[in-house]
Amino acid sequence: MFDVSHPEVIDCVHRALAEDIGSGDVTSQACVAEAIRATGTFIAKEPQILAGVELLPLIYQIRGGVAELRLTHSSGAAVAPNETIAFVRGRARTLLECERVALNFLQRLSGIATLAKQYVDQIAGTACQILDTRKTTPGLRRLEKMAAHAGGVTNHRMGLFDAILIKNNHIAAAGGVGNALKKAGSAGLPIEIEVRTPAELEEALAAGAKHLLLDNLNPQEAAAQVRLIAGRATVELSGGITLANVRAYAETGADFVSSGAITHSARATDISFRLELINGLS
Repeated sequence: MFDVSHPEVIDCVHRALAEDIGSGDVTSQACVAEAIRATGTFIAKEPQILAGVELLPLIYQIRGGVAELRLTHSSGAAVAPNETIAFVRGRARTLLECERVALNFLQRLSGIATLAKQYVDQIAGTACQILDTRKTTPGLRRLEKMAAHAGGVTNHRMGLFDAILIKNNHIAAAGGVGNALKKAGSAGLPIEIEVRTPAELEEALAAGAKHLLLDNLNPQEAAAQVRLIAGRATVELSGGITLANVRAYAETGADFVSSGAITHSARATDISFRLELINGLS
């Protein structure tokens, strides 16, 4: 589920470690003898859906490795308070200098996975799927989308390069719905188009649109539009969709509901790291 071998992920972890450690962890170097060995335990402090634990081996490998690392859960697992997530053993200095970066990734990504699961649970029993968006933290998109997927959300396009989404400004620049669809057809990529009025909707369908985006409608308006489309294209709803109203949107008959909040507004979960010294060297 988490492809930690992807170059973007490896680069992201390198940058995070360099940002925090810089030329060295001066506190640990000053206070902790180089020969000291320790164990560290990552512990969930609240119920959550884990994401990003597969990054831990990469984090410690970049900083010189550890004697032992054991993951007790994988991304997508539901954990309870006081449950152990991972165990590590090695140089105390290494464990200390990696602590904040490891926790930052785990807490941020688990927060996204946890919120994603809440959205998915809210629409249980409907035929609708939850999509994520491009509203991600700059530089963390791949990781945040993997976290959303760990929570059960379906990933939308990764960026501007892997699928076509024609929105109102594209339509204006292209000279209309029909022109935009005609020009986009030669790209050989999946095409979705936003329609704002019944006239645009009919024009899009007449031009062969197979995937429509309806934005910023209330559930009643969305349901009326879905009935008008009548299965002639798949439908995505977006705009103002929250945990409180997502089920109402899912029950309109739409195929997909997207929410940027899953990535841009997720609260970091509470995870702690407990360090204990080892008697003697190991």
